[in-house]
Amino acid sequence: MKTIHVVLPPEVKRLSNLQSAKSSHLHKLSFGMRPRKMRANEFRLLMNSLKALVALDLHFNSIGKEGAQALSGALETNTSLTDLDLTNNSIGKEGALALSESLKTNTSLTNLNLNVNSIGDEGALALSEALKTNTNLTDLNLYNNSIGDEGAQGLSEALKSNTSLTNLNLMVNSIGKEGALALSEALMTNTSLTDLDLWGNSIGDEGALALSEALKTNTSLTNLNLYNNSIGDEGALALSEALKSNTSLINLDLQGNSIGDEGALALSEASKKNKTLWFSV
Repeated sequence: MKTIHVVLPPEVKRLSNLQSAKSSHLHKLSFGMRPRKMRANEFRLLMNSLKALVALDLHFNSIGKEGAQALSGALETNTSLTDLDLTNNSIGKEGALALSESLKTNTSLTNLNLNVNSIGDEGALALSEALKTNTNLTDLNLYNNSIGDEGAQGLSEALKSNTSLTNLNLMVNSIGKEGALALSEALMTNTSLTDLDLWGNSIGDEGALALSEALKTNTSLTNLNLYNNSIGDEGALALSEALKSNTSLINLDLQGNSIGDEGALALSEASKKNKTLWFSV
């Protein structure tokens, strides 16, 4: 696979020279475009010019909601792109809404990275609606997006019917115990999700208790990150009970919590019965 990284200086105004880049050998393109923005018509030109492109990395640029809307329009007809990274592009909820519309019809994209984009609950809810019908997306990264319990509840409803998503990253949001409860309900029926990252979401003991109930029946989740979630001994005890019967979980991260001797002892006892699990406290 050929990979090209293009850094565009501020004085570059147009991408018309990319029209000649129709080679079927070009599969991955990475752009660095600080400090200027790429205009909507230039996005359309880019996508139309690189028909064989499978990966587009635009992280840490400034495409904003207009750029996301332009990309959304291109994604509705593009059939080659599988990986799109828009980390830290200030697309906001409007950009997330636009991309969500394209996900309802796009049949090629499998990996979407929207980390650090301030999409909020409204953006998460829009993505949730798309996930109810989308059957090809496997990885969705929503790290640090100001998503609260409402957004988590929307994503949870989507997980009850979605059968393609395997990785959901919700690190450093604010889903709280209510969001954890909603996700737990989804995990009781979902059979495709293998990786769930809830680092830094303040789920507390109540959230841990809810997730523990889900782990007693869930058979697909292999990696669960609960780092820095204000979980104490009560939550650790509940997780310990679930781990005695769960046979699918391989990695459980409980670092940065408030687990004392009682919780640590219970987890240690659970590990004696669950030989496949690796966890850190």
